[in-house]
Amino acid sequence: MENFKPEENNPAPFDQKDQYTDDGKRPEISPRISPLTASFLGLLSVFFLYQVGGSLLTYLILGFNLKNADVISIRLLTMAGQLLFILLPALLFTRYIYFDVTQILRFRLPDLSGVLLFTAGLLCLTPLLESYLYIQNAILIKLSQIYPFIFKMKEFVDKIDKLVEESYSSILASHSVPEGLMIIVVVAVVPAICEEIFFRGFVQKGFEFKLKPFTSALITAIFFGLYHFHPYQIVPLTALGLYFGYAVYLSDSIFTSIFLHFLNNLFAVIMFFIYGSEDIATPKTFSASELTTSVMVFTGLSVLFSLIIIYIKKVYYIKRLN
Repeated sequence: MENFKPEENNPAPFDQKDQYTDDGKRPEISPRISPLTASFLGLLSVFFLYQVGGSLLTYLILGFNLKNADVISIRLLTMAGQLLFILLPALLFTRYIYFDVTQILRFRLPDLSGVLLFTAGLLCLTPLLESYLYIQNAILIKLSQIYPFIFKMKEFVDKIDKLVEESYSSILASHSVPEGLMIIVVVAVVPAICEEIFFRGFVQKGFEFKLKPFTSALITAIFFGLYHFHPYQIVPLTALGLYFGYAVYLSDSIFTSIFLHFLNNLFAVIMFFIYGSEDIATPKTFSASELTTSVMVFTGLSVLFSLIIIYIKKVYYIKRLN
């Protein structure tokens, strides 16, 4: 098996393929199989383990009548599924295929100034994606009123979306402060750790050995969006995944994307606590005035977010020069 040399502490530009040079700073990586094969194998294995294995575990413990199951048990099983079927395979695959877990998964502390910059970007990206979601769904409503095929397709997607929303609503419903803290752990802390170590750690790093960093982050982000089975949110989730991948690549630390992922999920939990099960980003009827407002907000935030990305790229470029 050929040797693969990882990037320097100051990685190459995000849109260029890394050039791995033997400068003695890090040991060569000699994976047992092709990194591309390893990433796709990991995606397939974790999908099967989490979806099939997680479902079997849930049904074996709680039975088939999940609507009447204890909600605390559901939360604990949700957390166990993330740990057993996403985090554990990521660590085992990395150890078996690459040997060096720390280097492949980027287990190193990030620069605080960089984390703050990426946090500012997330604070802009989150409402940007909310406005996009409103525009997307408002357009679908309008098109479904014109074309019968889109109406039928939307009906089907609505049923899937309703099932997903109902499952999340039961997990997120809180009646006390301790219960609210438990929900934050289950929905924000555990997924941030497990999903980032798997997607931005094991999967994206494997792609980076053979593909450009941007391509690696994009492919990983697409699978990240699809894995959540939330039909209306595939594009926003993919965009978030791409941003997380950009952050972890530039900062060279998995803890950057873990923190961003945690913040994003924490925002969602807080919004649920405030507004309940009402999805403010998913319109039920078409409104031309609200659509116009959302387009204006989306445009303005897109410009602001682009400026933040340009500034972040400049900061890390200067760090590389120094």
